[in-house]
Amino acid sequence: MAEQLTPALVLVVLFLYFAMLVVIAFITGRNVNNEGFFLANKKVPWYIVSYGMIGVSISGVTFISVPGTVGLETGLNRGFGYMQVVLGYLLGYLFIATVLMPLYYRLNLTSIYGYLERRLGFWSYKTGAGFFILSRTFGSATRMFLATVVLHSFVFQHFGIPYLISVLIMMSLIYAYTFKGGLKTIIWTDMIMTTFFLVAVVWTVITVAGTLNLSIDTFWPAIQKSGYGQIFFFDNFFSDPNHFVKQFVSGALIAIVMTGMDQDLMQKNLACKNIREAQKNMFVFCIYLVLTNIAFLLLGALLYMYAGNLGIAIPERTDYLYPKIAFEHLGTIAGIFFILGLIASAYSSSDSALTALTTSFCVDFLDFEKNKQHPDPYAPEQEKLAHAELTETQQRRARTIVHLSFAVVFILIILGLYYFSQGAVISLIFKIAGYTYGPLLGLFTFGMFTRLKLHPWVLRIPRRKGRYWEIPAVTMLCILAPMLTWLIEVNCRQWFDIGFLTILVNGLLTFAGLWIMSYREDSETAEY
Repeated sequence: MAEQLTPALVLVVLFLYFAMLVVIAFITGRNVNNEGFFLANKKVPWYIVSYGMIGVSISGVTFISVPGTVGLETGLNRGFGYMQVVLGYLLGYLFIATVLMPLYYRLNLTSIYGYLERRLGFWSYKTGAGFFILSRTFGSATRMFLATVVLHSFVFQHFGIPYLISVLIMMSLIYAYTFKGGLKTIIWTDMIMTTFFLVAVVWTVITVAGTLNLSIDTFWPAIQKSGYGQIFFFDNFFSDPNHFVKQFVSGALIAIVMTGMDQDLMQKNLACKNIREAQKNMFVFCIYLVLTNIAFLLLGALLYMYAGNLGIAIPERTDYLYPKIAFEHLGTIAGIFFILGLIASAYSSSDSALTALTTSFCVDFLDFEKNKQHPDPYAPEQEKLAHAELTETQQRRARTIVHLSFAVVFILIILGLYYFSQGAVISLIFKIAGYTYGPLLGLFTFGMFTRLKLHPWVLRIPRRKGRYWEIPAVTMLCILAPMLTWLIEVNCRQWFDIGFLTILVNGLLTFAGLWIMSYREDSETAEY
């Protein structure tokens, strides 16, 4: 296989693939203003959004890491245990479609964190947006990291290209086709990318099953016999991180915070024409998601069975199992599909993350929407139009700089992970989410399920010469909650393994802290 699928052939395939994306970006990115960049002018059909969201939610991590965890003897998500998390997703998506999305549409938000400002005040808003930027930056860079490592190991390294240059090439390509059109471009490129990686998975499953002489009738019994097909884990609640309750609850919470409280995924839903179409998108997306994850788990079981039959050594890093077999054992076509699938899944997540991060920073911290309004509401109409046009030009320039800056940050994080990370990346993704999305869970749930308001307390930390650093109490709380969560997890591990439930503990600590900081107004009404 190594002689057939040469690095040179892979480069040709990648060149053609990215040429196609650039052409799509050129067509969709013409005359795009900020509204088009951020929300695609709210004119995207719901079924296009629903289909493209598969690629964003799956990412290169699921494409490689989920199949690799199927054969683990210990640790998270062994066997088909990841389906417990996926089933929890469904409960989370139901909450998103029936509670969160109607709220966002009613308030006509561009950034969903604008809700926190209206409900809990300025610093809650800034803190929530800041934690999204922190979490999404690390999470998306981690997803992209896996794709860069695989492509470097199996392609660029053969040409003597250093890993740094490989990363620069891949991130530059993302920037090239997203910097102009933003979400208006990404909606359509994601649809194409989703198709590529789904075809890659289906093709590999069919190819490996054929090699193992498995038919439709013998397919599942063979997986069950192999020992890789266990879905539900009900033993050892305290010590096993794979226990159904832990996985299901954490799956529901992860879906709520990583989709419903995440600007990236919600930005696509807000691009639909109205709330009814956005809800259709979410319900259909749930069906796609379940079927896609089942396909990935089937693929993982087949890859381990294939490796066992042929005596192929399982890589120490199980993320490498799929690429190793695809490149070296399944033939040229399977290898090409793998490359296209990997690039498609990794890029569909990273490109939309860059756009969402740019949107959040521009709207939440640079106040694009507020600054676009003329300071004098009684100014002549012509003067208002001139102000809006000038502001649009200035903001477009600032948006480009922010977009490029996040691409640079991605590169730095990827390089750090390359030298320091170990183990399956999907577990790292969920751990990062548990610590960084937990405060968002606490903020949103406190805002939606109580009628309390927050005291505008500020912590004063002494400096030299009688000066102080002033830190909003809500911000300090959202910093301390993840730290306390980590202490609880470390000290309780000997008698209770929290697993992915770090996000629940984190959210509860944040909620409790907000309750302490709150007060009730007699005249208060549940406006939001």
